[in-house]
Amino acid sequence: MINVTTLIAVVAVIAVVLGLWFWRHQRSLVKRARIMQEAIRNHDLTFQLPTKHMFSGERALQETLNQLGEHIREQVNLGEVESWEKLTRVLTHEIMNATAPIASISQSMLNHPAVKDSDLEEGINAIHNTVVHLNSFVDGYRKYSQLQKPVPQPVDLAAVASEVQQLYGEVQWRNTLPAHVVIKTDPNLLRQILINLIKNAIEAGSKNLGLECEYGQDGRVMLYVSNDGELIPAEARSSIFIPFFTTKRKGNGIGLSLSRRLLTIQGGMMSLLEHPRTGFHTTFLLEFPT
Repeated sequence: MINVTTLIAVVAVIAVVLGLWFWRHQRSLVKRARIMQEAIRNHDLTFQLPTKHMFSGERALQETLNQLGEHIREQVNLGEVESWEKLTRVLTHEIMNATAPIASISQSMLNHPAVKDSDLEEGINAIHNTVVHLNSFVDGYRKYSQLQKPVPQPVDLAAVASEVQQLYGEVQWRNTLPAHVVIKTDPNLLRQILINLIKNAIEAGSKNLGLECEYGQDGRVMLYVSNDGELIPAEARSSIFIPFFTTKRKGNGIGLSLSRRLLTIQGGMMSLLEHPRTGFHTTFLLEFPT
């Protein structure tokens, strides 16, 4: 029969072990909270902390926090898209109103006998051509951004990617997309998004492009579009999705902002990875909802 002293010792050992375990468990929870705080402070809402070795209530809370980060990121992206759409709509309207009379007046002056073959003709012609080009650019963007309402439907991702890939045979492809990965999206808009990304990559000097796919923790399809073109400058990485922003001399800054918009209005997301996939310089992540 176990005496009282032995029983007390056993209980004490168990209490110490449980106390140490509880202390370490609490420290682990505090560490998780600090990691999430740091991620939010750095505007990184992609955190997905593991839920192993947690009680059912803690596991449910951690899963909710993981999903909350994704939901916040979705809303931030959607809010950015809507804000830039409104601003761009106002800007294009004001630019067209301001430049239309300039184009008309400069054209009338070019047709005036006193201006023809005079010293003024070259300068007025330069003004007219610049205004016409600006009007054409703004009008083109306005028409380009007024796309049809998306019609999401089940789409074979590999099949659409293969169609787009055939348009660009001058580059090498590393396509590892598995067959029969079905996503719900508008196939025409998906083609436009992929074409925009590929054209940008080729214009940046890319000779090799990659397509990879995996599933996220919430079942989302994650498509990685990579290239080995020129690196995007560090100071420009946070601005590449802003309409009209471009790092290219002849770029118009429409492609990436429009591509993100096309995906966002369908419940998806587009982002630039901090660390590109192996073998590439740049990787864009396209996320499609389940």
